[in-house]
Amino acid sequence: MKRGFRTKRDAELFLATVDLSQARGEWVDPTKSRTPVSVVAEEWFRAQVQVKPTTRSGYRFHLDKYVLPKWGQYSLVNVRHGEVQAWVGELSERLGPSMVRQIHLVLAGVLRYAIRDGRLITNPSDGIQLPRLAKREHGYLTHAQVRMLATECGTQAVVVLFLAYTGLRWGEMAGLKVGRINFERRRVDVAQAVSEPRGVIVWGTPKNHERRSVPFPDLLSSGLEQRCAGRDADDLVFAGADGGVFRAGNFRNRIFNAAVARCMEQDQTFPRLTPHDLRHTAASLAVSAGANVKSVQRMLGHASAAMTLDVYADLFDDDLDAVAVALNAGASHSGAVKI
Repeated sequence: MKRGFRTKRDAELFLATVDLSQARGEWVDPTKSRTPVSVVAEEWFRAQVQVKPTTRSGYRFHLDKYVLPKWGQYSLVNVRHGEVQAWVGELSERLGPSMVRQIHLVLAGVLRYAIRDGRLITNPSDGIQLPRLAKREHGYLTHAQVRMLATECGTQAVVVLFLAYTGLRWGEMAGLKVGRINFERRRVDVAQAVSEPRGVIVWGTPKNHERRSVPFPDLLSSGLEQRCAGRDADDLVFAGADGGVFRAGNFRNRIFNAAVARCMEQDQTFPRLTPHDLRHTAASLAVSAGANVKSVQRMLGHASAAMTLDVYADLFDDDLDAVAVALNAGASHSGAVKI
């Protein structure tokens, strides 16, 4: 490193500053901080071995489509907080809040990797004001509406019933094998799942990598038994027309969307929904049947009960009413006087 100093004193002050920064852990070799973002981005991406294929595919897409075109040629040290904020603002004008947050997450991850590798001191993407996520209202179906939708789906009725009464994700259902169903206990062992990053079938574990046992009501037994009859334990329960993995896009475009449209014509309260929304219906029906938040969490495979409450807070509103009634009953029993 060559630097020009007017006096010996200036050189000594510079070296003292470097020594102090090193002692505090705040010094970065200038040659490392001038590394292009594109180089670090590729290193960061190769290191993402812990995430599921769908997530990794999303990272790759956001890097190539948004992050690298903007920041790829920048040196790490030249990425400024204000410019990142302006970029996020520009993205927000043409993309949804969720997409903008995912793109920012990728850039933040790259820069965080640079810090851990000793190339940056601070992350210029920290503290960025991100667009708010609008809480989406879930379309919950009643038992009667589930039955109506199942009927409209014809030969695939059991698919609707299965999703609406177990809460499995599509990939978990599509990856379910005959040997994973225990008809005696009426349990489904959720141990595998399939995903389709950019249309490629990938086998893996369920979301959060958590294997779980999910109960199913007896009303599903007949339909599932028909699907499993005469098949080997490693055969798929829900297979596509070609015998391979049952693809969500095919089901939605060829059967589900038209069935929903017909239901909406028959019932003005019938919500517009996707196959994934049947998972929300499963949560709603479970809560209305008396399931507590921990049971719903385990059924859906959420990482925590807090997450379940956050997603389905509206389903537990009635619990607050029950608390008030219970408090009133307790007070009355104890002889408390009304104010």
